[in-house]
Amino acid sequence: MVRRHFWLRKLEDALGRRSVVWISGVRRVGKTFLCRSLPGVEYFDCEIPRVRRSLEDPEGFLSLHRKGRVVLDEVHRLPAPSEILKVAADHLPDVKIIATGFSTLGASTRFKDTLVGRKAEVWLTPLTRADMEDFGETRIEHRLERGGLPPFFLADDLPEREFQEWMDACWAKDIQEIFRLERKRSFERFLDLLFLQSGGIFEATSFARPCEVSRTTITNYLAVLEATFVVHVLRPFTSRAAAEIVSAPKVYAFDTGFVAYHRGWHPPRPDDLGLLWEHFVLNEIHANLQSRDVRYWRDKRGHEVDFVLAKPARKPIAIECTWSADEYDPGNLKAFRGRYPEGKSFVVAHDVSRPFERRIGETAVRFVSLAGLIEALV
Repeated sequence: MVRRHFWLRKLEDALGRRSVVWISGVRRVGKTFLCRSLPGVEYFDCEIPRVRRSLEDPEGFLSLHRKGRVVLDEVHRLPAPSEILKVAADHLPDVKIIATGFSTLGASTRFKDTLVGRKAEVWLTPLTRADMEDFGETRIEHRLERGGLPPFFLADDLPEREFQEWMDACWAKDIQEIFRLERKRSFERFLDLLFLQSGGIFEATSFARPCEVSRTTITNYLAVLEATFVVHVLRPFTSRAAAEIVSAPKVYAFDTGFVAYHRGWHPPRPDDLGLLWEHFVLNEIHANLQSRDVRYWRDKRGHEVDFVLAKPARKPIAIECTWSADEYDPGNLKAFRGRYPEGKSFVVAHDVSRPFERRIGETAVRFVSLAGLIEALV
């Protein structure tokens, strides 16, 4: 059994802080496998009717597990999943509950109580650099083409059929069952277009006609996909200056494999690797920071910075992604720092092994590997 050490450490840390831990992530990202690799756990699959019946009396069920670790896999299949989590958090602190689901607790009306202050959360992303080492495959080109879902990453051959099967299951078992959306064809067309245009500026109106739905419906579809981690929506970083983009978001697919699949990049050409690398850098930021509060910056002259990390009263961190450091164009970062002169600036490149610094105008820019970027951020 492969032990995913990066995630096991995050789980143990979460269990040390709270008696209820919620693990979210898209289907087939490895939530079940990760939970079952924890030492001393009792595992219950909430998709099984017998298990659901035993959980109809939460107090009775938990009284049989007053100490130890209990995994409730696919807990959103329960009629009232928040009830058992609330009972455990409030009355049985010695029981450690690890609950898994595809989305955030608040994404479904089935969660009447989101357990604010009672739970810790771990968001399991597609494979990280650390995961690649654990699985014994460290070729970055392989990870970019296959993506970060373990079965796809480990397959002997490119699992093209499984990409479509994943899309079908996502609709049937996650989107439709929980959110009760209609018009499957329109929704799937929207998802196809999002993956095809992943990493670009999003404008709802441009999707409405090809999907044969209203702009409002497109906005609702996007909210569902964001809540279920299928896409990531990056809002613009802005001081609301007239020269900046202030409202249009960028949308990224959750995984490089689906981008490569929809674009037919098998194998990716050298010119394709930059966009996939940008997606992988975003995945690494998400996994390590456990936060979706990543923004981008763009002005009306077309200058754009890939990612901006900004918190109130803190100087913005600018992050640019490039496959090769020698091909990096400093114009975008120079424009950004002309407006926001203070804060750290990073260029993260695949071919940087040792960090170095260059000056772009008045700005000191640090060129780093992905590992070096994460070390600087956490």
